[in-house]
Amino acid sequence: QVQLVESGGGLVQAGGSLRLSCAASGRAFSRYVMAWFRQAPGKGREFVGAISWSGSTTNYADSVKGRFTISRDNAKNTVYLQMNSLKPEDTAVYYCAARGSVVLTTNSGDYDYWGRGTHITVSS
Repeated sequence: QVQLVESGGGLVQAGGSLRLSCAASGRAFSRYVMAWFRQAPGKGREFVGAISWSGSTTNYADSVKGRFTISRDNAKNTVYLQMNSLKPEDTAVYYCAARGSVVLTTNSGDYDYWGRGTHITVSS
């Protein structure tokens, strides 16, 4: 069992930056693929990025590629999402997710554990 708690959300102007954190509790954090998803008002949950066990492999949605960076610190049981050059369309609730597999996927249904989310608002 893995519990995930996101933090770092808030209000930011367009062009600004934020860093989200996701703290995990439970066993074997380093053996989980970790990912970030987001859900904007009135829309479905959207893949943002994922990172492998070791952190050596990452995958991003085209909409955030080059602006967002996902990283992890297995010693701290924490995964991060650095968000730069934020746009109003990045406004959403951001969720951290964990998958007990070696395979990075973009499908939310493949992830086993979820946090409650943290809200990001980007003003124009």
